[in-house]
Amino acid sequence: MLSSATHGGRRGGRKHVSQAELTERTPVSHSDEQLQSVLETLEECRKVLNEINSRESAELLSIVILDVRMKLKGIDSADLKALCDEMLRNAGSEPPPPSKQTQDQPRRPLLRVVK
Repeated sequence: MLSSATHGGRRGGRKHVSQAELTERTPVSHSDEQLQSVLETLEECRKVLNEINSRESAELLSIVILDVRMKLKGIDSADLKALCDEMLRNAGSEPPPPSKQTQDQPRRPLLRVVK
């Protein structure tokens, strides 16, 4: 179903395409290019959420971004679990770093997503 924005290029000349039309025209595929495009969109959304101080939503989106990056790099859940287990074993054998965090400082995320 097309919105009224498609008639004669009115309203900015952008054409709204429904998900059903997109599925009909585009074969369902999880190619790296599609995942990269999704990743870029998600990162932009996270940036906006951070700018408007919607921290919890931005953190949830970070988990989704991690999942997409794992798919792009061919890392499955078992690999991630093994990495986390190893990190926890190593962290248990080292003395904890001195805590400088106070209640009015924001909590740092446990996992950091990097490009």
